[in-house]
Amino acid sequence: MSENWHPASWRGRPARQMPDYPDPRLLREVEQKLASYPPLVFAGECRALEQKLAEVCAGRAFLLQGGDCAEAFAEFSADKIRDTLRVLLQMAVVLTFGAGMPIVKVGRMAGQFAKPRSAPTETSGDVELPSYRGDIVNGLEFEPEARRPDPLRQIQAYTQAAATLNLLRAFTEGGYASLTRVHQWTLGFVDRSPQGERYRDLAHRITEALEFMQACGVSGLSTPEIERTSFYTSHECLLLGFEEALTRIDSTSGLWYDTSAHMLWIGDRTRQPDGAHVEFCRGIANPLGIKAGPGMTADELLRLLDILNPANAPGRITVISRMGADRVEAHLPGLVRAVQREGRNVVWSCDPMHGNTIKTRNGYKTRPFDRVLGEVRAFFAVHRAEGTHAGGIHIEMTGQDVTECTGGAQAITEARLSDRYHTHCDPRLNAQQSLELAFLMAEALKEERAALRAAS
Repeated sequence: MSENWHPASWRGRPARQMPDYPDPRLLREVEQKLASYPPLVFAGECRALEQKLAEVCAGRAFLLQGGDCAEAFAEFSADKIRDTLRVLLQMAVVLTFGAGMPIVKVGRMAGQFAKPRSAPTETSGDVELPSYRGDIVNGLEFEPEARRPDPLRQIQAYTQAAATLNLLRAFTEGGYASLTRVHQWTLGFVDRSPQGERYRDLAHRITEALEFMQACGVSGLSTPEIERTSFYTSHECLLLGFEEALTRIDSTSGLWYDTSAHMLWIGDRTRQPDGAHVEFCRGIANPLGIKAGPGMTADELLRLLDILNPANAPGRITVISRMGADRVEAHLPGLVRAVQREGRNVVWSCDPMHGNTIKTRNGYKTRPFDRVLGEVRAFFAVHRAEGTHAGGIHIEMTGQDVTECTGGAQAITEARLSDRYHTHCDPRLNAQQSLELAFLMAEALKEERAALRAAS
């Protein structure tokens, strides 16, 4: 995997979506400083995630990956982290209970600070400035000083990621994620919704099951999974100098790990086989994702699998399709068939967000919830037809009561988008919409299992 590779070998390759820093000396100083900092995650945790993803690859588990479009410095708070985690825990409970399989929980958290852009600059009136590339690079305000890429922002991103990870570990290992608290995860505004009613009913059934198990001698002491859960972090591998600075050799295995996150993915704009991002990722031992848009061909995907997973290790690669609701049936089957034909081990995951973004008449970017559901349904239908496992979901969501995606049980209209539109980049599902999606997927996974039983 790391033949003729070192953490800086990407610097000899063409690098897309990278900011142009006006002070290279300061950039080098910041990267050297980061290289001396402690790791944010540990190699053993990354290996544990790969083992769990291997179970997804085998059809025995499901991947739930979600969180912010782009984390923001100004909106950093313990409540926001808790609320996003709480929705992910609720979704996992719905999926576990409905589908009858373990859920691998991975957050777009503690590192999702950089964003690719469709154009290097933005124009407002007669003024043209560099595009906003996430808080780790520059500021959202449309001002020359804010939009100037600043290397010192990487230090703040590291600090915020470390604090976020510290809180996530406390929540998931310190009792907050205990199934005995399943009722307490309900958010106030969800509690008053149709999805809240469905979730409360499910929570009652889980509580009854736990009471039965306890009467039979099964408790948190004998089964630790009742009291705590494993939770992993991920982000797009985009700002390569930052990633290189946090890449270390694991003393146990002798392999290189990027310790900025447990899992990293390569975006649809940076997946060139001869590009810098693929070159960097081929040498790290973390589990990897590959975003696959409608422009990806089967040959391109197979070539990337050759480069990134030559040993064909299960759990190493997750292919995250992001086609758009109306393009899934035309583009996804060919990729699935090619991977099956060549005997490659991959996790198939669905990103129903990025291919379904539209701009409204009043200038807001949004994602119609019906189109999000439509892509998920089409994704499951393709895998059902091909006899493969629909292994995961990758969504941009938040625990906040936002109005950024239209539709859903709340019937958010274009006119209501301005009520609570808080995203720094792309529109996110709120908690009600996320739960609604989880119930849909639970039914689809239940149908998949029934079909497999009938076939056997």
